[in-house]
Amino acid sequence: IRMSHNPPAPELLELTDAMGFIVMDEVFDSWYRNKTANDFHLIFADWHEADLRAMMRRDRNHPSVVMWSFGNEVSEQQIGDPGTVPALELHAMVNDEDPTRPSTASMNFAKPNMSFPTAMDVLSLNYQGEGIRDTPAYSYLPGVRTHPLYADFHAAFPDKMILSSETASALSTRGSYIFPVADSGGAPVNDTSGGNSTTLRVSGYELYSANFGAAPDKVFAAQDAHPFVAGEFVWTGWDYLGEPTPYYTARSSYSGIIDLAGFRKDRFFLYQARWRPDLKFAHVLPHWNWPDRVGEVTPVHVFTSADTAELFVNGESQGKLTRAEGEYRFRWDEVLYAPGEIKVVTYKDGAEWATSVVRTVGAATQLAASADRAAIASDGADLSFVTVEVRDAEGDLVRFAEDEITFSISGPGQIVATDNGDPADLVAFPSLTRKAFSGLALAIVKFDEGATGEEVVVTASGPGLNDGVVTIKTL
Repeated sequence: IRMSHNPPAPELLELTDAMGFIVMDEVFDSWYRNKTANDFHLIFADWHEADLRAMMRRDRNHPSVVMWSFGNEVSEQQIGDPGTVPALELHAMVNDEDPTRPSTASMNFAKPNMSFPTAMDVLSLNYQGEGIRDTPAYSYLPGVRTHPLYADFHAAFPDKMILSSETASALSTRGSYIFPVADSGGAPVNDTSGGNSTTLRVSGYELYSANFGAAPDKVFAAQDAHPFVAGEFVWTGWDYLGEPTPYYTARSSYSGIIDLAGFRKDRFFLYQARWRPDLKFAHVLPHWNWPDRVGEVTPVHVFTSADTAELFVNGESQGKLTRAEGEYRFRWDEVLYAPGEIKVVTYKDGAEWATSVVRTVGAATQLAASADRAAIASDGADLSFVTVEVRDAEGDLVRFAEDEITFSISGPGQIVATDNGDPADLVAFPSLTRKAFSGLALAIVKFDEGATGEEVVVTASGPGLNDGVVTIKTL
């Protein structure tokens, strides 16, 4: 886990120690030169040494911390040798506090022939490894645009570790699919390419990215073509409040692998296939309810670690595909939509690997509630996360449902917040009424402090829907 771009809470490092994560511990997002009017540059001269040393002294006994980062995309990259001076000073401070761990500062501008990278033990590249595409957004800073630079940095610094400290910035809204579908990964988002500025949604085909980023497929291919690259950090693991690229009127980002409510986007399964090739699964998208697209091209994509896959639409084969080098998904881009069933059968090394089926579902008739933890402490702080699914009469998730759900609780507890993962939903978190988004909604529950031997019952209800009910007990 890379911390961004400030010292983490100590409790987070306690968790990374216990759970076995490794950490890049990071301290600054700006130095002397500003990014915004009120950022850390205002006090950097007076506080950078004290803050850096304090963080390291606090964190250096955490076994999960394997690397220090003293900067992220700092503007000093852009001014040549004068910008390298503070980098060398910070590097010396890090070595003084901890000579046992390497240090770095993440770069999105510095090139191999510049002096800035010489100040790093580890070369951390933000987006530069796979290349930053030409875009009007960078007209003020043309030097940031670049071809893929992994090979160039390796040639200039053959003895230094290279990693991607920030990759992708892929954009999507969970469960939303917009047509037509891009041919390749990393397409910019607009109303003719993966976006809808009216609904503030970005297509879940996972082929779209911020101007400086790329779809995961392109990132994977660049790393596989350069096996000396140590690995990648992804921007970001979760959606987060703020930076709602590409729609500034939304509340939260679109870049997460998981949405703000903790629900997995399709992209989760693309990364899972990459990072856990031992897991037998095949994730199929999109959902298969398109009454306005009968007879129209509706691409089907599959994320899996299998090497071969065959797609069937209502029992008719759409072709058997084998992934080529540099391909990380199966694509059937000429499928004509017909209601019914799509089924994919995958194979790995000649043996059947995983099968997955997506069906046309019926109208929503019921809600189903489940808690991530059936028993929690009654300390007023411990939380249970209740997921509510909108289902049809057969019990299948209605993956496009947006029914309004009202939450209630009985017993000595409270519903702290609700959410649905929609970046454009501006309803306040404490609201007990929330629309489902792509079939899902969330309620966060806690017990009143001091309740013992008790239970609470959480109910989700909606017009024309059978209630969803779950019971949570005290530990």
